[in-house]
Amino acid sequence: MAIVEKDIKLLWGRAAGICSNPGCRKELTLDLERAGSLNIGEMAHLIARQPSGPRGDGSGGDNSYGNLVLLCSGCHTLVDKAPEDYPEALLHQWKSAWEAEVRTLGRTRKFDSINDLKVAVTKLLGESRQLWIDFGPRSKASERDPGSNLALVWNLKKLDTLVPNNTRIVNMIEANYGLLTFIQRELFHKFSAHAGAFEKNQYHRLDQYPLFPKDFEQEFRP
Repeated sequence: MAIVEKDIKLLWGRAAGICSNPGCRKELTLDLERAGSLNIGEMAHLIARQPSGPRGDGSGGDNSYGNLVLLCSGCHTLVDKAPEDYPEALLHQWKSAWEAEVRTLGRTRKFDSINDLKVAVTKLLGESRQLWIDFGPRSKASERDPGSNLALVWNLKKLDTLVPNNTRIVNMIEANYGLLTFIQRELFHKFSAHAGAFEKNQYHRLDQYPLFPKDFEQEFRP
């Protein structure tokens, strides 16, 4: 049984599309854009599917999110060739530690002024907007070649860049909440609600969710 789309998205999104090995941290969508396809082998098993495989321990593991860790192809080969040096517990630690770090992106950033905070927020919003322009369903490249892998790239870019960018923005603003006016706080809560629902929608399709509040972007422009 192949790895189902839901588990691929969870693994990719929670690791922000980055190799979970703390000594690597390779950005995996760079390979995707060049190769034109996603190497599912990067979804490495903590316990091999085959009982005799790496860390199989006499019984095979499944293809669920809980038994997978996101690694680049090089690190995947490394851990499978020397399973005694990379036991299940170590790979699980890599996975849980990195996913926890992704969730706290931007939480420790402190700013001296609201304008400095706005500059940081605008930079992240600009990066997300540019990705939508380059890879989104209405991008010129997508219109020129509907049969390309851009749809796949876009779906993963939402998980490895847009969702983490939203997380950074929410965490940064929460860490500097005292700098905000009442109106800015109201707009921030709208954005936070959108960001949370947007992420959930990537994993479990929602019938509807709060759209991106354009007045938030305008208010947080330096």
